[in-house]
Amino acid sequence: MTMIFTAEQVACVCEVLLKSGCMDRLAGFLCTLPPLSLSSSSVCLGELESVLKAKAAVAFHQGHFTDLYTVLEGFPFSPRSHPLLQQLWLGAHYMEAERQRGRPLGAVGKYRVRRKFPLPHTIWDGEETSYCFKEKSRTILREWYRHKPYPSTREKRELAAATGLTTTQVSNWFKNRRQRDRTTDVNGSVTATLKTVKSCKNQMDIVHFQLSAAHIV
Repeated sequence: MTMIFTAEQVACVCEVLLKSGCMDRLAGFLCTLPPLSLSSSSVCLGELESVLKAKAAVAFHQGHFTDLYTVLEGFPFSPRSHPLLQQLWLGAHYMEAERQRGRPLGAVGKYRVRRKFPLPHTIWDGEETSYCFKEKSRTILREWYRHKPYPSTREKRELAAATGLTTTQVSNWFKNRRQRDRTTDVNGSVTATLKTVKSCKNQMDIVHFQLSAAHIV
């Protein structure tokens, strides 16, 4: 028996299955839907966006990256959908680059991929990003870090809500920042020690020269 859903119900099912991560069920559900288009007068843009976002996620899950790019570049998605869709866009390009090179991408490799395949305007509001973090989000995290490098679980959730990131992304940012600062401290300490040793050696050389000049050594 064929079930008939309203456009609103279709959008709701797509959102629920997408958030739950049930990609196979979502793919099966999408196959039962009739083709949708921007010119359809019976579907509002919000409902159409939910379906297209679901199609993009399924295409990524199935490795159909050409279909993914077509969906992402063909519809003006709202800002609320941008974080997920940007991850799909970059993730697909990273995976394609890794397949071509036969090895995982490092930070430099990912940077080059981002430069080669910039985010399309349909999933980007024009604000500068750094490693997929908007500068506004990075500013909030940096300000918090200055006062408290070890936020609590509740504070991480609050920061995630304020920045539009996930709690995991916030946790990783603080972890990586603390690691960078520790490395900087260690390197600074080693440099200072080497300078001190060099200074002492120079002083000893001067004393030795003076003693030699006085025929004491």
